[in-house]
Amino acid sequence: MDAAQTRRSSFRVRRRSFGRALKRTFLRPQMVAFLPALVLGGYWFGGQGVLMIIALTFPMLLVLGGLFDQDPAPVDGLTGLLTREALAEEGDDALLAFRSGQEAAIVIVLEVDNGADLAKKLGPAGMETVLCRTADRLASMTRRSDRLARLGECRFGLLLTQVRNAGMDVALRTVERLQGAVSEPISIDAGSVYVTLSAGVCLEQRAPARTGDGMIAGATTALEEARVLGHGAIRAYSSEMQMRKDHRKNLAEDLSRALETGEVLPWFQPQVCARTGRVAGMEALCRWHHSESGVILPSDFLPVAEAAGLLEKIGETMLFHGLSALRRWERSGLVVQTVGINFSTAELRNPKLVEKVRWELDRFDLAPERLAVEILETVVADTEDDTITHNIAGLAQLGCTIDLDDFGVGAASIANIRRFAVSRIKIDRSFVTRVDADPAQRKMVDALLSMAEKLDLATLAEGVETVSEQTLLTELGCHFFQGYAIARPMPLDAAEDWLRERASRLNAFGDVKSLSA
Repeated sequence: MDAAQTRRSSFRVRRRSFGRALKRTFLRPQMVAFLPALVLGGYWFGGQGVLMIIALTFPMLLVLGGLFDQDPAPVDGLTGLLTREALAEEGDDALLAFRSGQEAAIVIVLEVDNGADLAKKLGPAGMETVLCRTADRLASMTRRSDRLARLGECRFGLLLTQVRNAGMDVALRTVERLQGAVSEPISIDAGSVYVTLSAGVCLEQRAPARTGDGMIAGATTALEEARVLGHGAIRAYSSEMQMRKDHRKNLAEDLSRALETGEVLPWFQPQVCARTGRVAGMEALCRWHHSESGVILPSDFLPVAEAAGLLEKIGETMLFHGLSALRRWERSGLVVQTVGINFSTAELRNPKLVEKVRWELDRFDLAPERLAVEILETVVADTEDDTITHNIAGLAQLGCTIDLDDFGVGAASIANIRRFAVSRIKIDRSFVTRVDADPAQRKMVDALLSMAEKLDLATLAEGVETVSEQTLLTELGCHFFQGYAIARPMPLDAAEDWLRERASRLNAFGDVKSLSA
């Protein structure tokens, strides 16, 4: 924003504030009694000239102040609270008002945790009840000078004005009172719904811009970071937080471009049979080769992709290139039974997922069993989404292998394993690490393998990093391995070279132990 725009914006803010100050002053009932006295006094002390000045000046002040503008503060139709625009204007007034040096303003933005899931579970009428009750409970905790608004579907904003010693301790105590106020169950259709709120706080002295809109934006940025931490989390805005937000925004824009230009591609990590040492499959792991920053790992860009709604696009890219690689290896005479593709929750919620996968398999003339659909155990353990359940079942019926990834960390029940037609469990690396040296680890892995055997499930150990771990896992009955002890993830060309070398060594020696990398 240039200097001229800043001056115009400042003038508009001050004009609105002046107008509202006039309204609050002159539209009070008790002020009506003084109007005759003002007119008579002017005539008495100054004659007709002064009376004429009053008659012209007073209406002019009201017009300049916007007193006659038809702009009542807009309110939300459902809750009756102020809108975001109205809250921003109230914030402008609070920042321009005369206050002592110890007074300041605070903006708190709160959001109902898992609001989208609640709406799906309760339906429109039930969700409206939750939002109205939440709004009422928040309003009951505010002072007369505070302003409460509904900022979005499940989001509320609170402006605290004239706060003495307005520091984080005051803000945190306020948030805790608000969270406590909404913690009591809400009765809906003979049932109870429990609501929790995450919160972002912006203190006046730390706001990105000293305006009402700037304070709301700062608190919203803090809320976005709080939501990442989990339910009921609280974060306070800082300039470093804004820098991180700007970085994520830039990264999201770069990622969107990278998906179009082919910078996001799978790297492949082998999965080998414990008994024969032959390659059973390759897992396609997403890598981004940034034009300036080099290779960026999924842990650094997948959260950005999720926030930007790019996970489905990444999934489409991995599926296409994974099946393309499988077909290429087949034509080169390299034996790779399956390619493993990780499917995100966003992809599994797509009602057309099964048809899309079927089309891609037909496109490359590959049998469905050549695709291993990898699904996090947490998805299987926690999902109540009918679309996800339908898609996983549909992929299994299509003939795809269903791998349960990171097994042991998501508490998936045996019933869920059966319901989702799981073919193989991938034991999480946290159980595999030091399994050869830690008796407790060994007992845990032994129990998981025994359960899988009784359920007639294949098993794959992830994160196998040493020959000793590999040997012990073979003795315990694990069917497949994946990890640095076999090979690190590799780009397509390097993976093809590795496959040729592996096949050559196996044909030459026929000894599984000699194949350990």
